[in-house]
Amino acid sequence: MGENLGQHFLKDEAALAAIVAAGDLSASDTVLEVGPGEGALTRPLLQTGAKVVAVEKDPALIEKLKQVFQEETESGQLELIQSDIRDIDTEELFADQSYKLVANIPYYLTGQLIEETLTSQHQPTKVVLLIQKEVAERIIAPDGKESILALSVKVFGKPEIIQIVPATSFDPPPKVDSAILEISAVSRNFFNDVDEAKFFALIKRGFGHKRKTLANNLATDPQFTKDKAERALGDCSLAVNIRAERLTLKNWRCLYERLSTKQT
Repeated sequence: MGENLGQHFLKDEAALAAIVAAGDLSASDTVLEVGPGEGALTRPLLQTGAKVVAVEKDPALIEKLKQVFQEETESGQLELIQSDIRDIDTEELFADQSYKLVANIPYYLTGQLIEETLTSQHQPTKVVLLIQKEVAERIIAPDGKESILALSVKVFGKPEIIQIVPATSFDPPPKVDSAILEISAVSRNFFNDVDEAKFFALIKRGFGHKRKTLANNLATDPQFTKDKAERALGDCSLAVNIRAERLTLKNWRCLYERLSTKQT
C-alpha cells in the first residue's frame, strides 16, 4: 500500500530516534507529520509528549493507525487526517498556533512540500525531513555550487544534514540512500525589505541557461541591458563573467538591490 504511494517505511530505530531528536520536541509542541504510514515515526513523536497531527492519504493506513493509537487519538494527542498533504491549508489547520514539520515523506513530494512549506505565510518553526540523499546534498550545497533549490531553502532557514540513512533501513528498500535534513531558524525575515516574487524571478533568470554567464542570462530581461547587469555585478565585487552557481545568498541580495535601482 505504502509503496504504491511512493512510501518506503523506515524500520531503523536509531534513524527514527535521530529524526525525533532533531525536532527538539517537548509536550508544548505541535508536530505535523506527513505520510505516517504504519506509525513507526508517529510512536516516538508521541512519546515526546507533543501533539501530533498526522496527514495520511491511504485510507487503509488511517484505519490501521486508529487501531494502533486508539488511546492517543481518544485523548486528542494524536489527530489523524485522511488527505493529500497538498490539499491541506496549514494556515487554516494551525491558525495562530506554532508547529514543527517532522516527517519521512515520499520522495515525489519533496520539492513541492519544501517549497509550499517554506513560502507559506504560516511557516513551521522547524522542519525535519527524511529525503533522498542527493536532494539533501544539493540543498546544503557549499558556496560555489548553489542551485535554485538550495537558495530557495537558505533564504528561509538554515539547512543541515543530520545523518545519512542507507536504503537497507527501509521496507521496501528504495533504490537510493536517504538523509535526515533539518531546516532550523525558519522565518520570512529576509523578505522584510525584499519583494519575494521579484527576488525569485531574478534567481530563476540568472540560472536560465547553464552555459551562459550570469550577465548574459540577466540581459534576457527586457527591463535592463547587459551593461547594467555587468555594472551591478561590479558594484557587488563580482566578476562580469561569473556564473549563477557561484553566487551566495548575500551576493544575490546585493545584486537584487543594485538591479532594483533606477540607474540605466
